[in-house]
Amino acid sequence: MVIDDMGLEHNAAVLHRVSGIVSSELSLDEMLGEIVGLTSQVSGCDACLVYLVETDTGEFVLRASQVPHAADLGNLRMKVGEGVTGWVAEHQSPVALSSKAAADPRFKIFPALIEDTYEAFLSVPLVTKGKAIGVINVHHRAKHEHTPEEISTISFIGEQMGSAIAKSLLEEENARLTEETADMKRQLETRKVVERAKGILQKRHNLTEEEAYLRMRNESRRLRRPMKDLADAIILSEELNRKDGGEAGA
Repeated sequence: MVIDDMGLEHNAAVLHRVSGIVSSELSLDEMLGEIVGLTSQVSGCDACLVYLVETDTGEFVLRASQVPHAADLGNLRMKVGEGVTGWVAEHQSPVALSSKAAADPRFKIFPALIEDTYEAFLSVPLVTKGKAIGVINVHHRAKHEHTPEEISTISFIGEQMGSAIAKSLLEEENARLTEETADMKRQLETRKVVERAKGILQKRHNLTEEEAYLRMRNESRRLRRPMKDLADAIILSEELNRKDGGEAGA
């Protein structure tokens, strides 16, 4: 394939921008926004969507879109092999449909996506270390012949961005696990404090365990205070009473 000087300049500009994105400290969402913008610039498309693999389920989830899809981001998903998107992820090979894209037997229509009514469709994998971690979908409202250069350029974007996206996904997953661990610790601490306060109420007012818990829960609702705050106050009150009793005895 012969590429003229303008084509070479265009490819060099794409390479330069991709290199800048890969070496940047952009967040995952910012990076996905850059992919959408760059892909739209290269293809002149009417819509671009990016799906990323979800670690827990292995499903591909919509994470970025040129057309606003706030309610669908993070919710709309496909399994490996499902739809053209899932097929591309499974085979790590692009699919280009120049017209009547929805008529392709692999195509899965989502009512929420106006893009699924468009004529032309190009789907390219985001790849790292021989594994598909995402898919870039390009939509044109009218018929559109995807040139070999267009397909290869967007495939290049997918290949080069794959490692950077994988790194961001790992960081995101680590942050999620860290937050889950911290949340479990907070829940455990709350449980311990509530159990201790419940024991104090049982002893102080001759209550059963259930009665003590219900009293705490009702008081928490009445005061609109978290159970842990109420439990802390009960424990503090008990400690102060003991201290006062000890000083009085002395």
